Amino acid sequence: MHLPPMIRIFPSLASRRQRAAGLRLAACVLIVTGCGGKKEAERPVGGSIAAGGWKTQAWPMTRGGRELQGRVHDLVPRQPVVEWAFAAKGAVASEVAVSNGLMVFGTGEGAVVAVDLATRKERWRVETQDAVEATPAIASNRVFVGSNDGTFRALDMVAGKELWRLKGQDKFPTGGVVVASPDGAEEWILVNGYDGVAHCLRAKDGSEVWKYASDNYINGSPAVLDGGLVAFGGCDARVHVIRLADGSAVNQVASDAQIIRSLAGWGDTVYGVNYANQLVACAARADKPAWVLDNDGSQFLTSPALDEARVYAGSRDKALHAVERLSGKRAWQFKTGGRVESAPLVFDDAVVFGSSDGRLYALDPQDGREIWQLDLGENLANAPAFAAGRIVIGGGEGTVFVIRGGENK
Repeated sequence: MHLPPMIRIFPSLASRRQRAAGLRLAACVLIVTGCGGKKEAERPVGGSIAAGGWKTQAWPMTRGGRELQGRVHDLVPRQPVVEWAFAAKGAVASEVAVSNGLMVFGTGEGAVVAVDLATRKERWRVETQDAVEATPAIASNRVFVGSNDGTFRALDMVAGKELWRLKGQDKFPTGGVVVASPDGAEEWILVNGYDGVAHCLRAKDGSEVWKYASDNYINGSPAVLDGGLVAFGGCDARVHVIRLADGSAVNQVASDAQIIRSLAGWGDTVYGVNYANQLVACAARADKPAWVLDNDGSQFLTSPALDEARVYAGSRDKALHAVERLSGKRAWQFKTGGRVESAPLVFDDAVVFGSSDGRLYALDPQDGREIWQLDLGENLANAPAFAAGRIVIGGGEGTVFVIRGGENK
């Protein structure tokens, strides 16, 4: 059953700054809509509660993991409320990673910030020389994160101490992806630099396993596909497919224009957006795209998200677009009040994304019907994350919102 289409946590959009200031006055913000005074451990809030818990307990890296699908195998929290909020020093510039009792994100002012989920306070902060747009990856008691200062760092998860670093020829604007080596003996980090070089590094010490050089800037994280393959696109207008084991080239698929975001993988097929206002599907070993959808002159702005049936992407035309995954035919689109630069998050029963109109939306994936919207009052250009029943998203004025479902009546 769908709830009424409008759920607001603030009475109006009259003053974003007043609301941001209000959030900063409290260590924890709780919007009360039928909370009933129960302790958190006792509260079975919205979504799929199976065996006493949510299936998705962590969001340790960009888009949720290796395939970069933005896919959550849970039901969306209903009757959403802001459980608490953290005031960062500067605009939140990355997706938030959530794992091992931490949420970690980057800021536009040049910092990697780790917040302790138990205390809801900053645990540590590492300053960089430029903005941190790359989503951190949390694994092996470490945080792996790139910065626009041209450095990719491994940080101790407890204190933020730098353990090793890789210096590139340009910025590292997209998140690293943690994978097991093909023999299962060690953890590797896949990370792409804007200098056009894809790196595979050992998580333990940053030593190089392999690297692959493309002909132009790389704009996205690497997606891991079936068959031991890795794919990404860039400003050479090609989808590059390489072997995970050694970084050797397998295939290149030409696109009509530069590929501007991370690809999303499903099986052996990737989906991406380009500067020709297109959404494109490519099989890893094909010689041309499986299908191409033109968006009537309006630029797609987000990495795609995927489920079994559809591909979802946001656009400059202020809409979220849903496309049939196998055929490339339009399914539906939903208009918001601002550009959609927030890569969608796909639940079993909803698609969640932010808009520059300051609202977080949840839509029915079958027909695009609105389930709920939350007025957060800040530009929401980052992708939302999800862990243990909480949707987490950073805003353009420096607030990280932690959102839970309200109690069912």
